Parts: sequence; C-alpha cells; structure tokens
Amino acid sequence: MDRRHFIGTSIAGIGATSLLGSASFAAGEDRMRLGLIGCGGRGTGAAFNAASASPEIEIAAMADLFPDRLAGSRGHLAELGDRVSASDEDCYVGWDAYERLLQRPDIDVVILATPPHFRPIHLEEAVKQGKHVFMEKPVAVDPAGVRKVIAAAKEADTKNLSIVAGTQRRHEACYLETMRRIRDGEIGEPIAARCYWNQGGLWNHARKPDWSDMEWQLRNWLYFTWLSGDHITEQHVHNIDATNWALGGHPIRCMGMGGRQSRTQPQYGHGYDHFAIDYEYPGGVHALSMARQADGSANRVEEVIQGTTGRSLTSSGRAQIEGGSNWTFEGENPNPYVVEHQDLHASIRGEVPRLNEGERIAESTLTAIMGRMSAYSGKELSWDDALNSPLDMRPPAYAFMSLPTPVVSIPGRTSPHDTLWNIEEQPNG
Repeated sequence: MDRRHFIGTSIAGIGATSLLGSASFAAGEDRMRLGLIGCGGRGTGAAFNAASASPEIEIAAMADLFPDRLAGSRGHLAELGDRVSASDEDCYVGWDAYERLLQRPDIDVVILATPPHFRPIHLEEAVKQGKHVFMEKPVAVDPAGVRKVIAAAKEADTKNLSIVAGTQRRHEACYLETMRRIRDGEIGEPIAARCYWNQGGLWNHARKPDWSDMEWQLRNWLYFTWLSGDHITEQHVHNIDATNWALGGHPIRCMGMGGRQSRTQPQYGHGYDHFAIDYEYPGGVHALSMARQADGSANRVEEVIQGTTGRSLTSSGRAQIEGGSNWTFEGENPNPYVVEHQDLHASIRGEVPRLNEGERIAESTLTAIMGRMSAYSGKELSWDDALNSPLDMRPPAYAFMSLPTPVVSIPGRTSPHDTLWNIEEQPNG
C-alpha cells in the first residue's frame, strides 16, 4: 500500500481526536525542527526514525542529564550529515536541560525518550511550550504520573497539538489489518486473551567509584521501579496496549503475582523478574498477562485474542487468524518505528486528522501499573483503585545525592499504594 493509504489506515486504527489538522510548524518553511530530549539508545534510534520518516526533519537541539550520553548520541547522529544542525550551543546538559530546550521558540516537535519517570514532567512542559510530541512508552511509572499525562493530553487538544506515543504496534500494517478483522467479526465475539513478553536478561552498568547513588540508579534505570515502572510497565506495556486495543478498552480490575528469583543481586536494584496478571474486562472477559526476564528460559512475545469462532495471533511482523477466516498476513509491513513518525508528521502538517494518543497510552500504562501494584502487594485492585491511588514515586530531590535502594516489595506486607521510599526495611530475597 502507498504511504498516504497506509497513514489513512493507521488513523482509522488509532482513533483521531479531531477533523482539524494540527497547529502547523514554522509556516512557509521547508524544515521541521526537532528537539531530542533523552539521548540514550532509544532516543537516538527515534531520532534516526524521525529523519527517515520525513525529509524536512532537522535535528536542531539535544538535551540529556549526562554529557557523555549526549556526546555519544551526537556522534551517531553525525551520520545524518546536514540533517543535524545542533551545534554545541544547541546541546543542553543537566537537570534543567529539557526546560532550556523546550523554551526555544524555533523547535516545532520534540522526542521525549528519557527514563519513563520523567515523561509526565517533560510532556507537561512540552505542551505548555506549544510543541508537538513523540514520546516513548511507557508514559508514567505511577498513578500520579498517569493523571499528569492525561491532563497534559487534554491541554494539547486545546492548543491543537499532535502527540504520538512509541507503541509502534498501533502503526504496524499487520496489527492494523488484524484489528480491522477482529472488529469485522472474523473471530466472533472476543471472550478471552493472553499476552506475553518473556525473554532473557538485559543490560547492566557496573557502578563506578565516583557515581552517587542517584547516578548509579539513573544509569541502571531498568531495575528501579521509580524510574522504569518495572519491566511489566517499561516493556510489557506493548502487549498490554495491543490487548486493550483488541478488547476495546481497559480492564476493570486485576489480580497479580510475581517475584524476584533470577535477579537477586544488588546490581539489579529492587524490581521483580517475573509477573503474571489476571485482568478482567467488562462483560466477564479475562486476559492473562505474563512477563519474565530470566536467562535460560523460554522466549515468547505475542498476543492471542480468543473469540467465539476463532482466534488471532500477533507479534511484531506477524499476524494470523486461526478458525473463522483462517487468514495470514502476507502484505507489505513497513518499519513501524518509522511509520509512527510519518503519521505524527502528517498530523502536524495537517494532511490527516490530528492525532493525540496521550490519553490512550496513559490508560495502557496504568493497566500495566495496576498489574504491578497488585503483584507487589498481593491485593486485588479495581481500575478506580489504581487511577485514584496516591502512589507518587518521586524521590526526595532531583540531585546527585545519596539515595537508598528501595526494598523489594513483599506480597501481603506491602501496600499497593506505598511509595517504596518509606517501606519498613525487609530482606531483599
């Protein structure tokens, strides 16, 4: 399918928020000036994807907490030649780097790709400054952050701003076609679902003598819930989001379990290494969610939607329906990491109905968070319990300071609404 047809199909699957185009970028200019906030591997990759998506993208400014991360990203992005105009004066480092970049009136669109803890703060400021946004998933680590994202997304509507989230399955041809077929009844009525992200371990950076506790945790953010939301939120949100998409909304309650068995050493912070959640959706539909990061274990990353007459199976680059139409996707499947930026840029240019995925990805993020809250505490949670929870995992201050590792949550002893900073000391086992 051609690009314009694909974008139109994408919009139908995502759900546009308005029949109006977005506020245009630098009217009359042939360049769309982009600012990158968060210069790690994913942020750098997203900048490459944005440049691949549209020839008018110019990477004009960059920001990161750490100078070495920013320098490394600039080195990689130099491959883009004159598509990168960010000079030394256009690169910002430090806790306020994001503010200095966002306050620039010449920046049209920003990529938000720092650890997820900072996403609500950065989105709020980006919308305040009138920027279009591509933000990586997840978009929060706690209910307080989710509420902030929902509020910022609503404010973006009043300013005619476009927001796209990094849940690339929502922009992938094989997923879009599968969801269309589910809506058309090709598996009958959905009655159950399963979703998985089971894989081996990920990276870890050995602590250096000159690092404070804060710096060590930031550089190993995957293993600290206040920064990542734990891997059920940081990674498994992709599958949870696809499940919500297929079932037409978010769950109404959940019961979860999980633990920490294969990653018990101090360098892995305090997060769990496995989760299993039973989500209940309206109408008595249940979805099993399973997430694990353990070397030597079986890998599985997919979603299965069971209907009354068949089932769909989806994973990145693959989709099929068993029973019913007995269909397998065989069409072109353009790189969804690029297509999501194409869709954002088309929205900004006013070529398609305006996109604002903020509230939708906030709901999927909260779905993952409520599963984690249930697993950590051993308690059943309703959607309203999670959405209205006072849980707010901000640290005492944003500074390179001493910061104890939160203790491992113990089901039956940890409250689902606990901040993790004030839990009574417990054995990390």
